Amino acid sequence: MRFEELGPLVVRADDGAIVPVPEPKVRALLAALLVRGGRPVQVDTLVDDLWADRTPTNPANSLQTKVSQLRRALAAAEPGGRDLVTYGPAGYALRLANDATDAARFTARTTAAYDDTVDPRERAALLTDALALWRGPAYADFRDAEFTRATAARLEEQRLTAEETLAELRLDLGEHALLADELAYLTAREPLRERLRAAHMRALYRAGRPSEALDAYQDLRRRLADDLGTDPGPDVTALHEAILRQDPSLAPPPRPAAPTPTRPHTNLPARVTDLIGRDAEISRVRDLVRGTRLVTLTGPGGVGKTRLALEASRTLLTDHADEFPDGAWLVELAGTGDDVAETVAAALGIREDTAGFSARPAAARAGAGGNKPPWPKPSPPATPS
Repeated sequence: MRFEELGPLVVRADDGAIVPVPEPKVRALLAALLVRGGRPVQVDTLVDDLWADRTPTNPANSLQTKVSQLRRALAAAEPGGRDLVTYGPAGYALRLANDATDAARFTARTTAAYDDTVDPRERAALLTDALALWRGPAYADFRDAEFTRATAARLEEQRLTAEETLAELRLDLGEHALLADELAYLTAREPLRERLRAAHMRALYRAGRPSEALDAYQDLRRRLADDLGTDPGPDVTALHEAILRQDPSLAPPPRPAAPTPTRPHTNLPARVTDLIGRDAEISRVRDLVRGTRLVTLTGPGGVGKTRLALEASRTLLTDHADEFPDGAWLVELAGTGDDVAETVAAALGIREDTAGFSARPAAARAGAGGNKPPWPKPSPPATPS
């Protein structure tokens, strides 16, 4: 079971379905257990978290009722859900796997991204994926609760640090033109973050907007003076002076040499979200694909056949690229009628005038001409469950 803290509190079963936890006090109990990260919480503490200064007549029994309701909600979602809420001498606890929360996955990805030995583009990709987990303020539906305040503030600080680090990485990768506009929103939201302001000033200057970079510094200086009675720090002040004298060190990094054109190894669409709860089916499809030339996925519409096929293909390319030197290609055959060969050729990028290639793959030509296709009898279908 998975728990989403980076936004409104959401519980999901392993198959991705949302687990309803509608009763407000039960949701508050779940949030109170989540913020402790699996550590036990004493009964008195949980009573204060849920009822504050309106303690019920029999607080222990009232808390036990809410615990029972939470256990029932989790048990209804999947087998073993009830056992996630444990009780011992130190109090109640929520038993969590290492990656059971989006906050844990966010921390893992940002930690990996802060490794300076990793390629900058990979670090930027890790931070982008980590920030994509956020759906709003941490514990958005408990923002006024005292028991979530410290954890929410810590997560928000980690989020800002990740945004600042990503901005600096993207500057090093030459993405200043995009950043100049994107960072305007972040600096408006966090006007006193000097590191963020410095990244925005660099992006504006490199994008050919030096006057706006100077205005950004003056805005920061005024806000710091008015709100905190301080001046900008030495780093952002030095950057301001460098912009004034148009220091050559502020020039954008040189563009990398254009790579030699190569034939792409896939046209699979980018993955937008994780595929949750389908590990067994993915493994089965991968094994079948590695052992036979044709695998068919069957099932009713909307069950997720295409998503399963795409995920299996992506992971095969990642884990067994040497077995698939020609890559993986998606060909949409719906509505093609008799133009199967042309559709396949178009997806593979094969043209009539391409030297060294026939306009149609042999298998496609055979299928279109009425001959028996040169592939074996299909293996038994892998039906997603």
